[in-house]
Amino acid sequence: MAAGAILFYPQHLFAAGAEAAADYTVRIKAAPIEIASDRILSTVMYNGQFPGPLIRFKEGRQVTVDVFNETDTPEQLHWHGQFVSPDVDGAAEVGTLYIPAHGRRRITFTPGPAGLRFYHTHNRAGADLSAGQYSGQVGPVYIEPKENPGRYDREVFLVLKEFEPTLSRGGDMPQDFLSPSAIDKTLKETGEAAIKASLAQAMPRLRGRLQVIYDQRSHAWSRRTYSS
Repeated sequence: MAAGAILFYPQHLFAAGAEAAADYTVRIKAAPIEIASDRILSTVMYNGQFPGPLIRFKEGRQVTVDVFNETDTPEQLHWHGQFVSPDVDGAAEVGTLYIPAHGRRRITFTPGPAGLRFYHTHNRAGADLSAGQYSGQVGPVYIEPKENPGRYDREVFLVLKEFEPTLSRGGDMPQDFLSPSAIDKTLKETGEAAIKASLAQAMPRLRGRLQVIYDQRSHAWSRRTYSS
């Protein structure tokens, strides 16, 4: 299978043992977590733990990952800091398809560059402070270098996170402190026109189909559109 290849299966179509096992399995699901003594909350995590399990790759060695979404919400699993193709990158804005609720996706890619990276959700939370990266969907990735792996006595991977954040509800600071005294009509119209033009060029559902390509040799993105 070529690097960056992707296969999608609804879970009910997946028969155990029908294909070779993946190198890694990530399960997106809600589970309880004890964040302090006698302080337990429920959040969405990877493989039922926070942080998600440490995933070790070898630079340049192709891997296959099965991702199961056991939640009621379509999800994205983003490989932060890696040079991978848009179809497996895990970000909708570059063209990665969502993993549907209660669905499974198998992805294949070649990890790189070497070093400490992360995998995390790329869903936007907006004002929902229990969704997206406000949840427990983050885990460390270590990509072992092909050359000069380093000499050390011990490895320690730390992931720090604040659970149950809050947004200002007023009282501590004015809620309109950035609002202008009057709306600049010209600025507003210019901005809205620029947004519409950008969407018309970049959103696949608006005009034909869009393919985004990443060239790992030149580290350059390219975009190809064609009619459905």
